Amino acid sequence: MQSHTGCHRAAPAAILRLATLAAVLLYALRVPVAIAAEVPLTLAEAKRRAVERSQSLTAQDAAISAAREMAVAAGQLPDPVLSVGIDNLPVDGPDAWSIGRDFMTMRKIGLMQEMTREEKRGLRAQRFEREAEKDRADKRVMIASIQRDTALAWLDRYYAEAMASVVADQQQQARLEIEAAESAYRAGRGGQADVYAARSALIALDDRASDLDRRVRNAKTMLGRWVGVAGDSPLAGEPSIDAIAVDPRTLDSDIEHHPEIAALARQVDVAVAEAKVAEANRTPDWSVQVTYSQRGSAYSNLVSFGVSVPLPWDRAHRQDREVAAKLAIADQARAQREDMLRAHTAELRAQIAEWENGRERRARYEQQMIPLARDRTAAALSAYRGGKASLADVLAARRNEIDVRMQALQLQADTARLWAQLNFLVPDDGIAHTAMSTTDSRKDLP
Repeated sequence: MQSHTGCHRAAPAAILRLATLAAVLLYALRVPVAIAAEVPLTLAEAKRRAVERSQSLTAQDAAISAAREMAVAAGQLPDPVLSVGIDNLPVDGPDAWSIGRDFMTMRKIGLMQEMTREEKRGLRAQRFEREAEKDRADKRVMIASIQRDTALAWLDRYYAEAMASVVADQQQQARLEIEAAESAYRAGRGGQADVYAARSALIALDDRASDLDRRVRNAKTMLGRWVGVAGDSPLAGEPSIDAIAVDPRTLDSDIEHHPEIAALARQVDVAVAEAKVAEANRTPDWSVQVTYSQRGSAYSNLVSFGVSVPLPWDRAHRQDREVAAKLAIADQARAQREDMLRAHTAELRAQIAEWENGRERRARYEQQMIPLARDRTAAALSAYRGGKASLADVLAARRNEIDVRMQALQLQADTARLWAQLNFLVPDDGIAHTAMSTTDSRKDLP
């Protein structure tokens, strides 16, 4: 009985040791996950993730593949046409419905092939090849757009969190000012109005913090739309926004490489290819037909040969009009490209001017306005402690400082957004090469 009782006493201890070991192992397994979750999300990594997980690019790959498949199909001859039938079957008299008694009745089987010219087939294939090239250009537009929108979402979250941090610091200072006002009131050195003023200042900061918290949550949601769960990860440091990839001196020539301009140029190529196909269609294609006819056993079987060709009897109102329509579409595509080229050039020059002005104003805030606001707050606080200023003066100086700091952050955020729009006019070379190679690896044109 004693040994049996000892076993019962040893069992809880063994279970406790196993539970402790399991907890240690579980903690060890969770630590790497927690560490990995705390890795800061850089702007470059956010762009890479957004391009990697984009379904729009997957859809564009399918469009490119479809155009290439059509290019192969368009270069082939049309399928031959098989015909089977009975000619000259009697319907009355002694030979009615008889297949073999009348010498004119015959069963026939024939094959017809349209002999589309090789030149025309080549033009049709080229039309779809130009379509594939346009789809590839559209894919570059998508990559640039994804990178730009991801960068904007990343920057929106970064500056929303920076503003929230400024307000959080001011909230801490406001709580200290409430304590100081209450202590002064109890000691008879201050009035109750100062206490109310300090509490009102904290409430205003709390309301501001609540609004910024909303902005941070929304910014995380928008960033998560591009990068997934990584959108909740902490962000790395602010990227340098003092340089852009656009050179104002060579803008007129560089804009030619803008993805949207390049896509419109490919659209012009498609329209020109369609006009060439329409021009080739003005000359009709011949069809060749062979028919074998079987008659009754008393008669000879027959073989027939034939050639047919369409007669463009109203070419001026049909084929010529189609060619004219295709040429007009090509002119339309050229005009749209030229108009977009001018619009983008003007827009970029305006954005460059705004970005340069934003950098100038940001420097003024950092070097002059923020230090002055900080000194004003320090002077008001020193005067209040020396009994030469009221708490209202301190609170006014504090409000002015936070307003100046928030204005500086908002200006910096606006300048950063302009930087992103200018810097991601074209896709990042490394990311774009990886994304484009997924399509090129499936290229199967002969």
